[in-house]
Amino acid sequence: MEEGSSKPSNSSWDKIRNLKHITMEGYKRKPISHWILLALSIVAMLVAFPASSLLTRVYYSNGGASKWIISWVAVAGWPLTALILFPSYFFLDSSPTPLTFKLLVSYVVLGFLSAADNLMYAYAYAYLPASTAALLASSSLAFSALCGYFIVHNKLNASMVNAIVIITAAMAIIALDSDSDRYDYVTDHQYTMGFIWDILGSALHGLIFALSELVFVKLMGRRSFHVVLEQQVMVSFFGFVFTTIGVIVNNDFEGMASEARSFKGGKSSYILVLVWSAITFQLGVLGGTAVLYLASTVMAGVLNAIRVPITAIAAVILLHDPMSGFKILSLLITFWGFTSYIYGNSSASSEDSPS
Repeated sequence: MEEGSSKPSNSSWDKIRNLKHITMEGYKRKPISHWILLALSIVAMLVAFPASSLLTRVYYSNGGASKWIISWVAVAGWPLTALILFPSYFFLDSSPTPLTFKLLVSYVVLGFLSAADNLMYAYAYAYLPASTAALLASSSLAFSALCGYFIVHNKLNASMVNAIVIITAAMAIIALDSDSDRYDYVTDHQYTMGFIWDILGSALHGLIFALSELVFVKLMGRRSFHVVLEQQVMVSFFGFVFTTIGVIVNNDFEGMASEARSFKGGKSSYILVLVWSAITFQLGVLGGTAVLYLASTVMAGVLNAIRVPITAIAAVILLHDPMSGFKILSLLITFWGFTSYIYGNSSASSEDSPS
């Protein structure tokens, strides 16, 4: 093998230096308001999403039982996003995206898939500790990469493939250690189903992410802040409609009264848990949307990597989740997988940049 054959070529280094120069120059031109909004968005992602996950677990551990109600709560806060969208038309001097038939159908389909995804995660959190559910949900990154490759034709390099293998190995470690963190009132069958529903929900989440990107590319042809908000509002709205139908058919609205009476802490605690679950989930969504627009998908990937251990550690501290050596190992491997994916994503971006 020739000396230095494993090192990047001069042209590759030139591309990387050029990308860094362009990035730094772009950052220098950003006003202080940009950084303030980005900082708030990062805090929203790192605080709101873990809080929403913990509140879901609190609902089940304190006497809640309905999977449909938790699914409904996840999208019931969609008007909060709409309250941000409508003023953006005036402040950003923009107009609403024309609602074509194809775009409407895409919103309905994505809304239905979103409702199904929330229901799967509701089953997962009903039977699994929050730390375990969060670790398993991190597999959505691997599914996003695969779906993006096959549906949107995104690049998939060696580092990304490595990340998929690593995250899969982390999930296998959790499966082998299932006896250490199973609640006493959860049967083996329920724990297994919670595990399966979490993985299926992560797979569906990856599909939704790829289809959303396809909508931007094929139907909208642009990706601005208000366009991203428009899609989020419409998808959440139709997800809310489908979930509301499910709650009504399952008679869970009628069961909320009795559930509130038997809830640990009483009716007021029951209402607070559901209301804050809705608020924190939407704040997390808004934060993620803003980070994608203000920074990059790589930054969003970094934050997703960080919020997994935040959720797991917070669950151990606040909810006294069991944390075995295998789960700690799985957490470290998952973080390694995220890092590998982010590196691969950065490399792909540098290759696409002009030399």
